[in-house]
Amino acid sequence: MADSQLIDSELLRFTTAGSVDDGKSTLIGRLLYDSKSIFQDQYEQIERISEKRGEEGVNLALLTDGLKSEREQGITIDVAYRYFATPKRKFIIADTPGHIQYTRNMVTGASSANVALILIDARNGVAEQTRRHAIIASLLQIPHVVVCINKMDLVDYDENIYNRIQDDFEKFAAKLDVIDVHFIPISALIGDNVVHRSTETPWYDGPTLMYYLENVHIASDHNFIDNRFPVQYVIRPYNDEYHDYRGYAGRVAGGVMKKGDEVMLLPSGFTTKIKMIQGPSGEQERAFPPESVTVLLDDDFDLSRGDMIVRANNKPEITQDVEIMLVWFDSDKPLQLKGKYTLMHTSQQVRCVVKEIRYKLDINSLHRLEEETDIHMNDVARVVLRTTKPLFVDAYRKNRITGSLILVDEGTNNTVGAGMII
Repeated sequence: MADSQLIDSELLRFTTAGSVDDGKSTLIGRLLYDSKSIFQDQYEQIERISEKRGEEGVNLALLTDGLKSEREQGITIDVAYRYFATPKRKFIIADTPGHIQYTRNMVTGASSANVALILIDARNGVAEQTRRHAIIASLLQIPHVVVCINKMDLVDYDENIYNRIQDDFEKFAAKLDVIDVHFIPISALIGDNVVHRSTETPWYDGPTLMYYLENVHIASDHNFIDNRFPVQYVIRPYNDEYHDYRGYAGRVAGGVMKKGDEVMLLPSGFTTKIKMIQGPSGEQERAFPPESVTVLLDDDFDLSRGDMIVRANNKPEITQDVEIMLVWFDSDKPLQLKGKYTLMHTSQQVRCVVKEIRYKLDINSLHRLEEETDIHMNDVARVVLRTTKPLFVDAYRKNRITGSLILVDEGTNNTVGAGMII
């Protein structure tokens, strides 16, 4: 049996995306309510707010629009994370804003997702924001995309409208790097095909959204081939009994690590063997993404935070010149050519300079704007960074952990950009 088949992938992370008022927050509210994942007092609270606002029925979107300013405006501003569980799986939802000025929030919420739910209003079809969010899902290499064609009740559950929107999206997605796309006709307000199958769509024979989320195969979303273990912390003995103990704690970023495996230590290049792997429940034979473990080695080498344990015949690229697709977050200052920033990659923190801005990406048409080098908030650009010391990197499409980085402003300590290594 392959190692990846041994993985029990019970936690699924998904993000929502789509245009404003496409019903993202209502859909999440419906998922939480119909799967009985909210408390009675939460339901009664949103019932009171809905009544006070003169709305018909209960506005389930209020379950996720947690900020007072969001409730007052009736929009989602920040990324709202929600946790719920069914007997089959645990879920973490990132409810992200649909407005164009909050693109950076969507990137933050979607960066670790297994599944992206892209909502489309059946009355409006594929909008500019739909395309924008599909491009971001492609940039972030989200493995599974579910296109929820919502508000089917407002178009009389018309199969032709559903088919037309599906065709439009598929034509556009053909230009993107999106591997697994699934379409579901829903009404988040009424609950059609969300948790319970709808009698209004006899022409649709696919799964409900909840069935899809509970059963989509995500074990192979992680990279189980290339061993990557960035060291986060060195554990030294806390009393004389363990005076020769030296453990390296971190999160497995790729591959399957086994006791007895021969490994290489970066940056030194020394080789040794894994003596022991310790997890939260004690000693274990193997470790795989995204487990956090402590690794003990046969030989006494001096490793520190930011170093990496890999296989000798399977190393990441070791480089000081990193080419990335960058999403710029800072609303105050644009990206500066020759500007200096702090760069954080896995457990390593280094300084860097912006060596080159290759082009800005038109997020709506995918055109490369090579003459435009002014990179402002929410812009996506291809840039080259030069770091003060080597990084151990993989392409983002190969490994989302060793292939991603963030930039921090040295003066304000604000996170100003997120990058996917090419």
